[in-house]
Amino acid sequence: MIPHLVYFADPMCSWCWGFSPTIDAIAKAHPDLAIRLVLGGLRPFNDRPMDEQAKAEIRHHWEHVEAASGQPFDYAFFDRESFVYDTEPAARAVVAARRLDPAHVFPLKQRISRAFYAENRDVTKREVLANLAVAEGLDRDAFLPAFDDEATKQETLADFAVTQSSGVTGFPTLVAGPVDGREGHYAALAIGFRPADQVLAAIEAFLGAN
Repeated sequence: MIPHLVYFADPMCSWCWGFSPTIDAIAKAHPDLAIRLVLGGLRPFNDRPMDEQAKAEIRHHWEHVEAASGQPFDYAFFDRESFVYDTEPAARAVVAARRLDPAHVFPLKQRISRAFYAENRDVTKREVLANLAVAEGLDRDAFLPAFDDEATKQETLADFAVTQSSGVTGFPTLVAGPVDGREGHYAALAIGFRPADQVLAAIEAFLGAN
């Protein structure tokens, strides 16, 4: 049983966007340490347009993430009218990439997050997601059928179910396993945002003990 990480996240989660440099730092420091991404399902299938109260609450979150992480945000997002914060399409796009070529999973997840938070692009839209997939090297004629495929929709739901059954209640959540060589036993490295140096230290401690 090879040590590995499991990362529960959502492309449209602001704290996950803030955590992106930490994930990049882990990949750089430990290129042979596998990281499995499980799509969390932040607000899947939401169908209610954001009102002013929702905008104020989300803006407050973004300001905290920006201050803690230094990640860029485009606050022109809040000028949008009737935006529906449905996170299922973005999550499904990442699952589509996983089905086509797992090497594109993290790059596309990060690209979608950057497009949403730093570039004010509407990543709930199919064509926008296709454009981002193409920018990350995927073929549009392969991506769109995979995105629309019922099997991709079911696999996305399965990721959401794994998140719920694992007891994950917030994103980002990063765990490591197996603990003491016991399959299915994991240790939490980060529940919520943590700076890269702290998470890297936790990984070193985990690897040293296992």
